[in-house]
Amino acid sequence: MTLKRQGKEGERPALPATSWAVLGLLSFGRELSGYDLKKWADASLRFFYWSPSFSQIYSELKRLEKTGFATSRLIVQDTGTRDKRVYRITDAGTDAVRTWAREAPVDPPVLKHGPMLRLWLGHLLEPEQTREVLRQHREFAEAMRGRALTDIESAKDEAAWAYPALTLKWAERHYAAERDLADAMLADIEELEAAERERGTRP
Repeated sequence: MTLKRQGKEGERPALPATSWAVLGLLSFGRELSGYDLKKWADASLRFFYWSPSFSQIYSELKRLEKTGFATSRLIVQDTGTRDKRVYRITDAGTDAVRTWAREAPVDPPVLKHGPMLRLWLGHLLEPEQTREVLRQHREFAEAMRGRALTDIESAKDEAAWAYPALTLKWAERHYAAERDLADAMLADIEELEAAERERGTRP
């Protein structure tokens, strides 16, 4: 979405989704380093959108500083380690991300389901290969569900993370559903193969 405002500030620049994500992470009011932002993204955004890479985060931080939506300062480390740069959202940045959250069109999610694409090509695979694809997907979904539960517990200690905690609850339910769908598809494959054997189309 292109977000613009006329007036003394001029036009606000169009920002990519990654910028809004990084600015959103800063909107919780803390000074955060690039490393902190990556950690927070991995603990929340990755469950329902994506987690930007370090290079993406630092690139967007530069963009946000240039637009006046974020500021940074260098913290000198007493331990002799490398100095740390931390970032904070500005009032203009808070206003911008608030406007974006309130006014941006609600885009429907785009599903790109790798395991289902493989299963769609099941006629080219051996029966055990289709099962293995689903078993791997089930294992992944259960691992993500467990990670979401862990992060829900961590989010309880952060008063500002009430709504991110809700998205983590959604993520836990989503991955539980993916796990259960994999189980259902495994049963569907057994039923399909039994029917094919009965028809004599599968040995």
